[in-house]
Amino acid sequence: MNSIVIDQQYCKGCGLCSAVCPAGALAFGEERNHMGYLMPKPDNSVCTGCKTCEVTCPDLAIYVSREDAAHA
Repeated sequence: MNSIVIDQQYCKGCGLCSAVCPAGALAFGEERNHMGYLMPKPDNSVCTGCKTCEVTCPDLAIYVSREDAAHA
């Protein structure tokens, strides 16, 4: 399974990640970071590992770890 990691220290809750995710693996949750921004809530079960959210994030606050198909 792929894994989406949100760095809450840098995320400002802009919503770009959820807007560009083709699988709908990111939505806003109810948790806020230390600056008061709503954090995206990843759904790793539907993440395709495309990394579109990672390359779109203006604050480099997202990392997507892809499962290696050879080891699945």
